[in-house]
Amino acid sequence: MARKNENNYFTMFAEAVSYSCKAADMLKEDFTDFDPARLAVRIEEMHHIEHTADIAKHELMEKLMKEFITPIDREDILELSNALDDVTDSLEDVLLQLYMFGIISLREDSLTFAAIINDCCHALKKLMLEFENFRKSKVIKDMIIEINHLEENGDRLYTEAMHRLYTKTPDTLEVLSWTTIYNCMEKCCDKCEDAADVVEAVILKYS
Repeated sequence: MARKNENNYFTMFAEAVSYSCKAADMLKEDFTDFDPARLAVRIEEMHHIEHTADIAKHELMEKLMKEFITPIDREDILELSNALDDVTDSLEDVLLQLYMFGIISLREDSLTFAAIINDCCHALKKLMLEFENFRKSKVIKDMIIEINHLEENGDRLYTEAMHRLYTKTPDTLEVLSWTTIYNCMEKCCDKCEDAADVVEAVILKYS
């Protein structure tokens, strides 16, 4: 007999964000020990993570289509699944931009950004692991607040990084390239907050 929690939606949400964390860990590693010669290989590794996450999402969708009774509303399951998938997709986009623009050295702000993104993803994983207990949890709201706080840190860094980029960089191509990269990095934090917002909306709906 299958265990009660085996392959349930909350377990599948936690699995989805675990792929985001793997991608975020890889991103942080690549920024910490940047090697432009290995970017193409790392993109393939990142794409494998993203593809595996997509397969897991499709399995969740198939489960949802077959079942009439769900622990939370079907539209909330769909919205959260899409939000978590967007997190992993946004992480892959950062590496793709580094490769497409032929970046050979990193700006210092980007290393801090990669660390914040990593923190956001792991905070989101903690939230997903707690989500199943949302009706009784005494810590889940603090977990959502923590993700919001990290996203705000990302916003502040984005503002300062863009200011430094536009006021201290004479190379127009570098400005263009890093504008796009910073936008992608900020999007990673935003997507984590979007997923947390879905959880918060579910809590409010059932409270």
